[in-house]
Amino acid sequence: MKSLFIVFEGIDGSGTSTQANLLKEYFITQNQAAILSPEPTTGVIGKLIREAMQTAIIPIQDKKKFDEQMAYLFAADRHYHIYNDVDGVLKLTQQDHCHVITTRYYFSSLAYNCNTPEEFQFVSQLNAKFPQPDVVIYLDIPVQISLKRIAERQLKEVYENEEKLNHVRENFIKNFSEYQGNKLIINGQDTIENIHQQIIQYLEVQF
Repeated sequence: MKSLFIVFEGIDGSGTSTQANLLKEYFITQNQAAILSPEPTTGVIGKLIREAMQTAIIPIQDKKKFDEQMAYLFAADRHYHIYNDVDGVLKLTQQDHCHVITTRYYFSSLAYNCNTPEEFQFVSQLNAKFPQPDVVIYLDIPVQISLKRIAERQLKEVYENEEKLNHVRENFIKNFSEYQGNKLIINGQDTIENIHQQIIQYLEVQF
């Protein structure tokens, strides 16, 4: 199997981190190099994003303006994620022959930072030059399940509320219905093992 760039997407609590970890371990058992490289990254901009998502360090009360600024930050962090010369996605997949698995990519920006067609166009343009992943795996769960799963988290993020998550899920569903690249859409309410097996079977057939 060639080195793959694999993206996991879903609303908060959908299980993307769990499945990303399981997939990494599966590749390793198959003697294939694999690394988890989530967004936001651990770079300077990524750390700023994580802080902004958990504390009010960006003095903007207007939610739409806040989304716009976050879209800029995510795009800048994404550029670092793809192109940096130490552990960038392109270096790892093309030079180091390593699978790169990320939770969140530009699909999340299109879901979380867009409220109107004009904003969708703006965010799409910000992300237009980033490479397509080899496959994107979307784990779909109802918002009520999401809220139950994230209720136990100690650190809450700014987007973890029912109104926002409903809008984000609608964006994900619409966007993936139109996406022409390789995609696997899975019911995130299935068991962890069943979801993992669906992912492996898809990758074995597709690649």
